[in-house]
Amino acid sequence: MSAARDEMELKEEAIRAQYPAAEALLAGFDHAPRLAKAQADAPAPDLSPGVAARPRFRSTTPGLATRTPARPSGVRLVERTHAAGGRDPLPSPIEATVLQSLRRSLSIALAVGEAFSARTGLTELKKANLEGRLPNQRSAEFTELLTSEALAVLSVFANATAFLLAPHAGTTPVEVGEVEEVLTDNPILALQGALWELDQDIALFARDDSSLVATVLAYAEQLMGKVRARGETAARIEAFTGANYRVAADDLPISGFTPARKARGAALAMAFKRPEEVIGNHIAKYQAMRLAKMLMAYDFTRKANPFAELGGFIFTFMGDGRPGTGKTTLIQMMAGLIDGYCKVAGYPFRYQNLSIDTVDSYQGKSGQNAKAFIQSVMDPSVIGFGTIDDIDQVAGKRGERGSSAGQQEITAVLMEAFAGANTVVRGNCTFGMFSNYPENVDDALRQRAGARFLVDGPQTRGDYIDILALLLGKNHAIPVGEHDLYAAQEIQRAVADSFEAHSKPQEEGLARVFAEVQAKLGPLDTLAKLGTYLKAIQEADPRFTGRAIKNITDAVKVRAMDFELPDEWMEKPDLFLFRDYDTKKAMIAELRRPITVEMLVQEINRYADSEFRYADKSDEAAIDAMLRDMRRTEEAKRRFLEGKG
Repeated sequence: MSAARDEMELKEEAIRAQYPAAEALLAGFDHAPRLAKAQADAPAPDLSPGVAARPRFRSTTPGLATRTPARPSGVRLVERTHAAGGRDPLPSPIEATVLQSLRRSLSIALAVGEAFSARTGLTELKKANLEGRLPNQRSAEFTELLTSEALAVLSVFANATAFLLAPHAGTTPVEVGEVEEVLTDNPILALQGALWELDQDIALFARDDSSLVATVLAYAEQLMGKVRARGETAARIEAFTGANYRVAADDLPISGFTPARKARGAALAMAFKRPEEVIGNHIAKYQAMRLAKMLMAYDFTRKANPFAELGGFIFTFMGDGRPGTGKTTLIQMMAGLIDGYCKVAGYPFRYQNLSIDTVDSYQGKSGQNAKAFIQSVMDPSVIGFGTIDDIDQVAGKRGERGSSAGQQEITAVLMEAFAGANTVVRGNCTFGMFSNYPENVDDALRQRAGARFLVDGPQTRGDYIDILALLLGKNHAIPVGEHDLYAAQEIQRAVADSFEAHSKPQEEGLARVFAEVQAKLGPLDTLAKLGTYLKAIQEADPRFTGRAIKNITDAVKVRAMDFELPDEWMEKPDLFLFRDYDTKKAMIAELRRPITVEMLVQEINRYADSEFRYADKSDEAAIDAMLRDMRRTEEAKRRFLEGKG
């Protein structure tokens, strides 16, 4: 990750010296499983009788041997990998890539094993054991070192495989189950056990190129986890965990049992915006800035985020506002912040947008596109940010005649992904839905947005002066006049003012409900009074359901996390980002604030205001549509009667 980690270069010649041994393992070996049970037979491609699995070439050059060498029996990963591709006699580019990655990973692992042996004196013990002169008093040490070397080699093999194949990963999900054949007698036997089980998984799950890569990656992830758990209690493992290597040709860092990470997909091409370039939108900007830092607390080893566990993580949010108020700028700012933080930490970042192009005329294709989008952003091996811009056009309202079948499919996929029975919020990604017309978004889908970002653009005189100065640039000599430039954008003060404004409702319909409840009960300072207020809101708007209460309480928990993670933690990853999960959780918990009545009232009003605003707009839009239909009907009658007369 960082040069500050005191890495040693793993020499390329040491790696390439292991190629023959790696190729022999891939070509074939015998292995009788000891811990796992075989579920697949040796590879036997489904070909017509008499057709060879691979093309056989007979030399016509005199003097050259033409006898086909005997193939090893048992595990033959080269053949197994090729069998996953079907009947094509030639290997596909992906099959070749998988085999090359496996050869490279095996070679790197064996080279690290040799380095471990040299550092610990295991090389001399191996020699003494072969010559029959190993002292009895050192036999226990010899066994412990062999076990640690085997664990180190297995870890590096799995780590390097996942790293090298990461750029070729697709969206095909494969669950290979728990790895069982983890042998630690010696490195070669350990690798044979691992390759035997990988061979079994490829036979069971790989049916094409996409599922082949997914199977190998899934197995590598499972093997890393199993070996890491074993390694935590292994004796004499410090020589491996205390050393940091780098394979220059692959840019692969090796730091004990810590998984190396590599971005999957192309580099992000976007015109990023700095926070100071976002004028107005104080709450939305503030929450986006905090959410960007929250994502960075994700722990790749535990695949969890302390913010998600402590209750302050925003998994989905809705940003709405009139055209031209800054929704795109907000996306560019948030993506830029996450991208910058990830580059410092060496984390892979993936941004994707679900656009109107996703809607397809073929039945089922729109849903598949949406699922691929969700799976890509939720990939637990990356930090993900997914956006659905103009969601009112991309996802259709259920029961509305104007919504196409493709839009309805996307709505169903998003609803299941954002708050379905199988939704798992790990805290590595967030989804933002943006719309100029949120009232046209399906009610149930809109309520799956856990947070609301009102993107209302410049509001005050100061905002308009600031945005004018920002967009004009510096190629002018016009004086600013009586104005403290950008002072109104001071985020902490602006946010405090914005939250304070929600101590009372903004929408007329909600203000009436608030006034009536307060007149009967006085200040809303107990849970009973606040519950009465929520019930009164529900009576005024039946769409204000239990999900709305959950979103409000989630927003309050976010407010309890209303603290700024120090910029230094993002700039120097060792201070926070590279700490273990429990340490990060404790550091965050120390900064957490208590929940107050004021927070709860403000968040109730903020959320309910948005629902009343959407309802009013939706009702007005429906009334306008009915009026247009009635006018058209009257005009048609008039023309018909005139024509008849």
